[in-house]
Amino acid sequence: MTTLAGQAGLVTGAGSGIGRATALRLAAAGAAVVVADIDEGAARATVELVQLAGGTAVACQCDIANQTDVGAMVELTVERFGRLDFAHNNAGVMGTQRRAVDYALDDFDRIMWINVRGTFLCMQAELRVMLSAGRGCIVNTASEASLKGSAADAVYTASKHAIAGLTKTAALEYARRGIRVNAVCPGVILTGMMQAVEQTNPDNYEKAKNLMPIGRYGQPEEIAEAVLWLCSDASSLVNGHLLAVDGGWAVN
Repeated sequence: MTTLAGQAGLVTGAGSGIGRATALRLAAAGAAVVVADIDEGAARATVELVQLAGGTAVACQCDIANQTDVGAMVELTVERFGRLDFAHNNAGVMGTQRRAVDYALDDFDRIMWINVRGTFLCMQAELRVMLSAGRGCIVNTASEASLKGSAADAVYTASKHAIAGLTKTAALEYARRGIRVNAVCPGVILTGMMQAVEQTNPDNYEKAKNLMPIGRYGQPEEIAEAVLWLCSDASSLVNGHLLAVDGGWAVN
């Protein structure tokens, strides 16, 4: 079994969905985890689940686009657990479905601010600690939209392409310093947001599911398994990779 026993790290956007599933999986593998989310109550709920399962975790309220918040999150990890072995930069927001010509500038700024600036700030703070330690693993949440274009989703796609670029560049910059940087690229995952779509717009729910060649939605736990592998020594030669976990969607 893959183990992270004796290690510690953080997961952003861990109050629900992929982030929550990943925090639970990393803790189950033996790691101590800082559970970060902009919604502190949701972060605390994830910590309770980790502790009920016998794991170690602490909650942290964090707006990833706020440099002070990000610095405090990384400092908390080191203060509480004495180290920062891995980080899963998962927090982000979705875009609205519009053609590029119709996209509101305010929406553009919000998506880029959170997805790109937020991921960059997290990586920057994490890398500083990992460089001092001489080792570490960072896993960003990109998207299948990082791997190809997506009509009527220009800004979200651009933000996820940017995360792919940050991932690849950092992987090259720090490979010889003992740090690996990779990304997971989820397809359509059955999170609370998609469950709400099922209730409010069943046609769109089925349409999104049919985009997955495997014929079903992915589960958050399936992404969590990929993140665990990328954080572990089992993937020791994997660096700068965008790992599609999407049932074959990126192949189309």
